[in-house]
Amino acid sequence: MKTLLCLWCKGVGLLVSTVSHTIALALPLLAATIAFEVFARYVLNSPTLWAYDVSLFLFGYIGALCGAHAQLKKAHINVDIVYLAVSQRIKNLFNLLSYVLGAFFLYIIASKSWEKALEAIDFGYTRQSEWGPSIGHFWVMVTAAAILFLLQLSGDMLKDAWQLFTGEPLLSEDEE
Repeated sequence: MKTLLCLWCKGVGLLVSTVSHTIALALPLLAATIAFEVFARYVLNSPTLWAYDVSLFLFGYIGALCGAHAQLKKAHINVDIVYLAVSQRIKNLFNLLSYVLGAFFLYIIASKSWEKALEAIDFGYTRQSEWGPSIGHFWVMVTAAAILFLLQLSGDMLKDAWQLFTGEPLLSEDEE
């Protein structure tokens, strides 16, 4: 049983890490898009129609798809004044409670954004800008980001539940 749980947690962590490192490659593309727009606007005196929308989509992709990575690295905030003053078992309970609340929120985001994606694709919705690009892909990405985050939370829930009930960590420090 422990082996299966460890495999799940490590597999999810690998998936989250791979997706976030891959989408991070869009950062130079985002910077280049913005730099080109500034150049086109102020040097060529000919602003683009597409740069704002492209940069908006890229920023959304990067921000949303890297949220699960922040969870993987425990980079999200908590109330340290309370959290650091309690025992490990109480920390596990706090974590599990916050994971359940987060999972509920992410489930709603995933289901609603999937509905929006299907609607946007079916009806050909576009962004209300001069360029007017399709937005279906963006809703698909929001759905994928929420599911990825849910997967990461599932691994974190397993680790905290294991430690709560057994008193020892599921994975060692170097395995995480």
